[in-house]
Amino acid sequence: MSDSTFAIAPDGVNPSVVPQRTLHTGAKIPSVGIGTFGSDRFSAEEVATAVLGAISVGYRHIDCASIYGNEHLIGESLRTAIQGGIKREELFVTSKVWNNMHGEGDVLLSLAKSLKDLKLDYLDLFLVHWPFPNHHDQGVSVDSRDPHAVPYIHEDFMKTWRQMERLVDMGLVKAIGTSNVSIAKLKLILRDARIKPAVNEMELHPHFQQPELFQFCVDNKIVPIGFCPIGSPTRPDRDKTDTDTVDIQDPVIVKIAQRLGVHPAVVCLKWAVQRGQVPIPFSIHRSEYLSNLKCSTENLLTDAEMKELAGIDRKCRLIKGQVFLWTTAKDWPDLWDEDGHIAGL
Repeated sequence: MSDSTFAIAPDGVNPSVVPQRTLHTGAKIPSVGIGTFGSDRFSAEEVATAVLGAISVGYRHIDCASIYGNEHLIGESLRTAIQGGIKREELFVTSKVWNNMHGEGDVLLSLAKSLKDLKLDYLDLFLVHWPFPNHHDQGVSVDSRDPHAVPYIHEDFMKTWRQMERLVDMGLVKAIGTSNVSIAKLKLILRDARIKPAVNEMELHPHFQQPELFQFCVDNKIVPIGFCPIGSPTRPDRDKTDTDTVDIQDPVIVKIAQRLGVHPAVVCLKWAVQRGQVPIPFSIHRSEYLSNLKCSTENLLTDAEMKELAGIDRKCRLIKGQVFLWTTAKDWPDLWDEDGHIAGL
């Protein structure tokens, strides 16, 4: 990656026309980012090359995580772009602390490694990737259970969150946020946080709209960031089940795509941006990540189409998180507090 050169692509999107959201800190976050989870299907080199290409076509929002194992190569891409004329303050870079780094002092160590790997002095956003310290070995099946896994323990989470808050105080991160939490967990975090989450990263796509959690975030001035925005067709096989539905095959989405003359994935992203969340689609293919960004700036969906799309929610969660279950948990819904109560307490 270090031998790469950087130039603004003539067929790209002017970043100034990409819609933005405003965090409660006052910072602006581009309303479309590029994800960097290779889903076990793409190499770190391919992902890093896509990041550099994405910046060249107008992306300024890069969503990373330490567990993805590619931040050291993405850092080369970021350095190449910055040396090529992109100002650091024009980029919005996110990373996340993994489950095995929740301990006292470990959050700072996690951030320090991400900053070193990404070759940055600060992050724009740092998230707690999952709200518990449950880990899983690479490549395990969804039936695997770590004997040390535990349910959500709010006091322990707040110890992690206090470390996150100190990183803001130190100027090492501009904003902090949550990921993969429920309304029940967010209520406790908001009650006890000194610095409240600026965002919540969550699964959001037309077949899994999470209207209650989405509205709770909006009402509390927490920006919803949506992963799997097109239904994640390249997600790991371990995350696929027979009951999963396919957003881009939905008749409503296909009909709108035909009207616009675009791929159905583009409709999912337009819906996301117009609804008010921040999708972070992933692709290593230039034509795809370019169209994923361009779709936020042209050919808006009509109010009638937005209403029609609101009606196709299948409540189909794709990333169920089974590998994080503790041994006494019944099944994956226990991770998500679907009855409004935190399971396992």
